[in-house]
Amino acid sequence: MPSNHKVKTVTFEVNGRKISGISNGNEQGKLLLCLHGWLDNAASFQPLLPYLSHYHVIAIDWPGHGFSDHRSVDAHYHFVDWIYDLTALFRSQQWQAVDIVGHSMGGMIASAFAAAFPEHVRTLTVVDAIGLLTSDEETTTTQLRKGILSRLTRDVSAKKYHSSLDSAIEARVQVSDLDKPNAAIIVQRGIEETGLGFRWRSDNRLRSVSTYRFSMAQAEQVIADIKIPVQLIYASEGMSMVTKGLNHFRPLFKTLDVHKLAGGHHVHMEQPEQTAKLINAHINALEVS
Repeated sequence: MPSNHKVKTVTFEVNGRKISGISNGNEQGKLLLCLHGWLDNAASFQPLLPYLSHYHVIAIDWPGHGFSDHRSVDAHYHFVDWIYDLTALFRSQQWQAVDIVGHSMGGMIASAFAAAFPEHVRTLTVVDAIGLLTSDEETTTTQLRKGILSRLTRDVSAKKYHSSLDSAIEARVQVSDLDKPNAAIIVQRGIEETGLGFRWRSDNRLRSVSTYRFSMAQAEQVIADIKIPVQLIYASEGMSMVTKGLNHFRPLFKTLDVHKLAGGHHVHMEQPEQTAKLINAHINALEVS
């Protein structure tokens, strides 16, 4: 049965900046770290929390998201920097090997982290994400140009204001597959009220085009270097890149359990109980093996 543990706010000081998050469950239990996707925040894991109450669950807001600090004005949001953020967080908290759940971008970051720092990851569950984003070597120069121009033309101070919280929730629904209740969970943590209305907390620079991406050969090497047990939970109506990526990356994993649930890209919010059961089974399988 779901437990009614109170959700707590947590804050970590990492390299002089704040990483915020939420915490729930048994603080004496096994640590389960949850990593959200692009332009989401830690609240995207709230529906799961009642079903994972025997763990000490911590879900963080990535820098530039939710209540976490934005990067300095001379910095940007490179994929490899997310891995650095995660490694620095582990070192600051002296965490050893923990179980990780990553959704979308969070799953890709966690996959690369698990490959490079296997001593810090016990098991990994990725939700509607597999492999890494890649581009062909032939597009390197074009990608670089697009990325630089994107930085130069993006006004980081320009943010759209909404007249009400409901307006912001409806806007999120329109650009995602989220229903209104689940969109509200994410939006309420990702927005702030000002004298001019409601505006997003997220850093506008998150929307800039990447200046570079891994080649497919590099992505294959990263995935092939993951040594810990991995579980993929993907959605029947999720991202098409996941179903395509599954065919390509699946043979490269040392251990990969695959489960399909009915739902969209945020299937862990739509089907939290079933998702939690799979997370529990994946973690427990290592304990009895």
